[in-house]
Order: sequence, then C-alpha cells, then structure tokens
Amino acid sequence: MDRLNQQLKKGVFEILVLKLINEEDLYGYELLNRLETESHGTFRLKEGSLYPILYRLEDKGFIESYRKNLSSERKVPRKYYRITKTGIESLQEMIASWNDFKTIIDGMLSSWREI
Repeated sequence: MDRLNQQLKKGVFEILVLKLINEEDLYGYELLNRLETESHGTFRLKEGSLYPILYRLEDKGFIESYRKNLSSERKVPRKYYRITKTGIESLQEMIASWNDFKTIIDGMLSSWREI
C-alpha cells in the first residue's frame, strides 16, 4: 500500500507546485513548507525531490526563475519561481483533467461492494 501511495503522490506534485506558484512567487524552501502545511503533513518533500520538479516545470516553460535580494544583510540572493502564461494554461488543463479523473474514480469506488 505504501508503494501505491508514493506513486499517487508522485503524480500530483507538478500540479500542486504549479498551483502554489500560481498563487504567489515562491522560493524552494517556501514551497517545501507550503506543500507540507497545506497537505497537513501528507506531502513532506526534501529539496532533492523538489528541485527536479522545478527544473522539469522550467524546462517545459511553465515557470521561470529569478533572483531576489530581500535585505542588504543577505549576500546570496534567493531564487524565486513564477508561473508563466503557458504555465497558467497548463495548470487549468491539469486541474480539469484531475477533476475528470477524480469524478470517474469516485463514481467507480462508490459502487464497490464487499463480496
């Protein structure tokens, strides 16, 4: 069952990351925290799992990164991610597909009977 849960989670990370970045520009650590907080601890990613997702989304043109200094004390700028127009369109398509998928699965599971 754990393996099934891992596969299901893995399949939704791109849509969740895009959704969060659509709400506001975020940097990696913020994304990790938001994923964990908004999923009530279900999605606890490590940086090594998050950054490949971000790179894939960037390669697809769904997000873009930029560097930003927050204060004069901080010497290294943070790398923020923002959604692109293509990313917004793709997110809308992903959400529609997810809702269709969920409706079908919910319908099939609601008719399940124990034998």
